[in-house]
Amino acid sequence: MVAGKGVGFGKTILFGEHFVVYGLPAIASAISGHTLATVEGGKNGIEFVDKRPQVEGYKETKKGEIAREIDALVKYFKIDPAKTPLKITLAGNLVCASGVGASAALASSVARALNEHFCLKMNDEKINEAAYEAEAAGSGTPSGIDNTCSTYGGMISFQKGLKGGKNKITLLEVKKPLFIVMASSGITQETKGVVADVRAQREKEPQKYEKIFSEYTALFGKALEAVKKGNERKVGALMDKNMELLRQINVSCKEIEGIISAAKKGGALGAKLTGTGRGGLAICLAADKKGAEKIAAAVKKGGYEATVTQVGGKAK
Repeated sequence: MVAGKGVGFGKTILFGEHFVVYGLPAIASAISGHTLATVEGGKNGIEFVDKRPQVEGYKETKKGEIAREIDALVKYFKIDPAKTPLKITLAGNLVCASGVGASAALASSVARALNEHFCLKMNDEKINEAAYEAEAAGSGTPSGIDNTCSTYGGMISFQKGLKGGKNKITLLEVKKPLFIVMASSGITQETKGVVADVRAQREKEPQKYEKIFSEYTALFGKALEAVKKGNERKVGALMDKNMELLRQINVSCKEIEGIISAAKKGGALGAKLTGTGRGGLAICLAADKKGAEKIAAAVKKGGYEATVTQVGGKAK
């Protein structure tokens, strides 16, 4: 049986994190950073080796989530570890941090590697299904957006199908890629807890959240048009408005606000958290590569790690 290999891309959400859980549309993109999984025959049960680069403390904080994902994939592929021992190794250049889709990249890459190892000939839709099941086991009620970006690559609009409905995924044709700076707060959060907290707040204050959801829905329509046209200034202004709504649902933190402040001083057209929030990553939009490098320098001066990348191109 051949050693199986699989790639899963990292992601960034431009618009809609947390709102997407409730069936509202979002815009997200794969990034070039990726996780590479290798699956080969093992000696005893499931041996798991994690060589991925990380923000300090990520793997320890996410230990339970990672274990649940691997266990879910083993069950999805109907593997009996006692009869078919496996060694699963993770590597790649995606730095594991909250907000970059690291758990989805794990799920997608391992699903691809298992598919190749067992010669199952699964298509992307099935790989994505397997990755979603792993994400669900790991983080509770994921939207499905992370695993979709990780599996398919490129930029997408995504709307979760509620009550068993099918997710609506549209590959976006954009006029030109966008330059962004991804900056790390250095804080790792477990997605499950933050999502549950937001849900509890919504149940306590339904009218407040109805208003926020309505404002976001109007914002999304404008954002979709601006992204497609490559109108960076409009995209940036709408990112700022999206961030204000995220503040209202209490998923920001002083570190994220510190990044945003530094990025704005460096000339960012817009900046917001991406992913789970209360830590993790922020994304900062630039007009061009030179602008992105200036923003990254300002963020680093503020004491945060920052990387320049592009979104809107095809990731694979």
